[in-house]
Amino acid sequence: MIATTKDNSEEMFPIVDEDGNIISAATRGECHSGSKLLHPVVHLHVFNSKGELYLQKRPEWKDIQPGKWDTAVGGHIDLGENVEQALMREVEEELGITDFSPEKVTHYVFESTREKELVFVHKTIYDGEIKPSAETDGGRFWSVQEIKENLGKDVFTPNFESELKRTKLIDL
Repeated sequence: MIATTKDNSEEMFPIVDEDGNIISAATRGECHSGSKLLHPVVHLHVFNSKGELYLQKRPEWKDIQPGKWDTAVGGHIDLGENVEQALMREVEEELGITDFSPEKVTHYVFESTREKELVFVHKTIYDGEIKPSAETDGGRFWSVQEIKENLGKDVFTPNFESELKRTKLIDL
């Protein structure tokens, strides 16, 4: 496998309303340029049976939040995909996991200065092998205490910190 060194700014994303209905399409570049075009993404929080949370490290070449620790899996829903298809694809692509049972947590709109996303959040408990792909810069399980100690210190993506508070997945 050849490691990616840049996001494809021409990749097409569906543009949706806040209910997830597709209303048009735009490129990654357009969606991440401050246009605030609402596009859907999936997130998966992976816990092990000890209650630790797996986080991925974003590669330095990513166009959004390079070098920060983030949700185990986060990816865009492609044109023609539904939430479940995108979740299964992204989990396999990013972590090499194909056998897991996702549980829906919530969905919400996240907005930053560069983008606006409709985020579909899931969680799972998984104790099998994790094989991070070249789409990540590796990853590891973090204890809840380690996460608490690093909140607000520019270690994690703002998206991840915001989502932890919003979903109450761990006791902060």
